[in-house]
Amino acid sequence: MIGSTFGSLRVRNYRLFTIGQLIKLLGTWMLFTAQDWLVLQLSDNSASALGVVTALQFTPVLLLTLYGGQLADRFDKRRLLQLANAGSAVVATLLGVLVVSGIVNLWWVFVTAALFGAISAIETPVRQSFVSELVGKELLPNALSLSSATFNTARIVGPAVAGLIIAGLHDRTGPIFLLTAALCTAPLVALARMSPSELYRVERDALAASEARTIDGLRYVRQRPDLSLAILLVFLVSLFGFNFQLTLAVLARVEFHVDAKYFGLLTTAIAVGALAGALSSSRRRARPSVYRVLAAAILFAGFESLVGLAPNFVTAVVLLLPTGFFMIYFAQAANQRIQLGVEAAFRGRVMALYVLVFLGSTPVGSLIIGWCAERFGPRSGLWTGGLISLFAAVLLGVLQLRRVRGRIHVAWRPRPRMHVHERAGGVPVVRPAVR
Repeated sequence: MIGSTFGSLRVRNYRLFTIGQLIKLLGTWMLFTAQDWLVLQLSDNSASALGVVTALQFTPVLLLTLYGGQLADRFDKRRLLQLANAGSAVVATLLGVLVVSGIVNLWWVFVTAALFGAISAIETPVRQSFVSELVGKELLPNALSLSSATFNTARIVGPAVAGLIIAGLHDRTGPIFLLTAALCTAPLVALARMSPSELYRVERDALAASEARTIDGLRYVRQRPDLSLAILLVFLVSLFGFNFQLTLAVLARVEFHVDAKYFGLLTTAIAVGALAGALSSSRRRARPSVYRVLAAAILFAGFESLVGLAPNFVTAVVLLLPTGFFMIYFAQAANQRIQLGVEAAFRGRVMALYVLVFLGSTPVGSLIIGWCAERFGPRSGLWTGGLISLFAAVLLGVLQLRRVRGRIHVAWRPRPRMHVHERAGGVPVVRPAVR
């Protein structure tokens, strides 16, 4: 069982990739936690300001992600990842120096958040499609699940460590940004040590690769209902339901009046559930069905709505565990359904579209949910997002059933009448009657 759960780690290139990503993501989640706390400090606990910085961090995804997918289908993904991770280290260093020197203000945080978003917009679709080059097709579902588990392991440890450091340093966040800059160099080492000859690359015509266009990827998805439904569902749920970076910070500080380490406990709770959700699908070998994706979305939306109604901090922490489980189970099932159904020549551009709807919807969603939290209270951001996501999943499920039912034609044929004949020897033989 353990061998099948962690089978992809037997591949050296994937093992190096995972170690580098884990170290970097620990720093990234520490940075996000410190950034949110810094914004609340600089803005006098403004949910709208937190919504703005979140929107700025994810707006470049809207503008650059499809281009990132085009780059992934044209150039060496390994080299692109090296450039992107080096850029992340530079931006983290800049923010750390600004905070430690005492000259940081809210506008500087806005600028660095936008820079992080721009780098992420290019790096994420490249990284998502690069996994398919690290392992063979048989291990790809397992590798995708373990990559998600790596992400959520960092999501568990990173915010908790950041909360403890912030509390221990009397609400100072500068050292966390500098530490993140150092951790961002880990993928550079891992990528440099990989063996390019052991990558699972599909031989493609150089001219065809150089002419890979974004519009062709969009047309490809439009002609594939199995891909387009999963991407549309991810878009709607992400738009309204995946705003925990905003909603949990406001819930902790404004509703429950807790300090940084308890805010870290909220994010850790959802990440523990998410890690369990990622590992639960690591043994999957086949492509998930559309109904598995829809069911996971419905369960996630239901639990998120309950978190918004939680009467106290402890109840919220408990409810965040299944919320995190079904959040990542849904996202992972959708990711696997797309990756295992797309042709290699279009993988970079299709995954860029997936990343675009998964992350690019956050700028609009964070502004809407931030406004709800400020207007109707911090809880409303959670139950509003949950109920809208629930409605979207149910609606798409009904449309899927109607589409499938429209393709099923049941033709009734009466059974033929049977006559019994006897051969010599008394063995009965049944034949249909001739009409």
